Amino acid sequence: MLVKEYRILCPLEIEEYQRGILYASVKESKAETGGGEGVEVVKQEPFTSTSLKPGETISGTYTLKIYRLKSKMPWMARKLFGSKATIIEEECWDAYPYIKTVLSNPGYMKENFLITVESMHLPDQGGTENALNLSEQVLKERQVVMLDICDNSILSKTDVKPETDPNTFQSAKTGRGPLKPDWHKTSKPVMCCYKVVSTQFKWLGFQSKVERLVQKQFARLFTRIHREIICWIDQWHHLSLAEMRKIEEEAAAELKKQLGSGSLRGSAMEDSDSGK
Repeated sequence: MLVKEYRILCPLEIEEYQRGILYASVKESKAETGGGEGVEVVKQEPFTSTSLKPGETISGTYTLKIYRLKSKMPWMARKLFGSKATIIEEECWDAYPYIKTVLSNPGYMKENFLITVESMHLPDQGGTENALNLSEQVLKERQVVMLDICDNSILSKTDVKPETDPNTFQSAKTGRGPLKPDWHKTSKPVMCCYKVVSTQFKWLGFQSKVERLVQKQFARLFTRIHREIICWIDQWHHLSLAEMRKIEEEAAAELKKQLGSGSLRGSAMEDSDSGK
């Protein structure tokens, strides 16, 4: 198992980020869905749990999604594992500022494939040593990675767009931006998204390579979506949380229609593996 903790700084208040990530997730899902592939929201309902965070009772929104990703998967994955391996199930327990997401492939890999993403959002500059209360064993195994949303090198060429580049974007509604080098040292507000990603892929001869490749995709995804949150701020900043939840519910129905019509949309994962 490969464990990495990504820390992403954003020029937002904690409350603002909650609305921003909901908006960006909906917009991303629509952009990635069409022609029989993309995102299907199967279930969305309130939950209360005493087991997700031992010793705590937490409540929020539970969501079950199915991702059909055949054309988006790296060539290696399609060749080795077939089409059933490209259907991913996602369970998400959103008890913001804590969120837990579990990705699996019950139709093919079953218990041999599991990705867990635990997130905590804090009003700091990324200096909290153990934001997710990880065990001593996991703390020894994890690799901490600071992701800079202004760093284009983490992204693919298709991800770098003028309209979602925080290096040049300035918000008309909030006046924030563009983000200059070391912006977090002088700008207010500042917050950090702590995301611990655990990847487990049991397949003799391919485990390490696939786990590294998956982690690389998460680094790219986290960087891209946080750039979008910031650069789309004028589209969502005026919306209340209740309005965002309504948009999220309406999007579930829209995605079902999109899934069965039109042409393929969105970006593909990269095949390259740097070994980092």
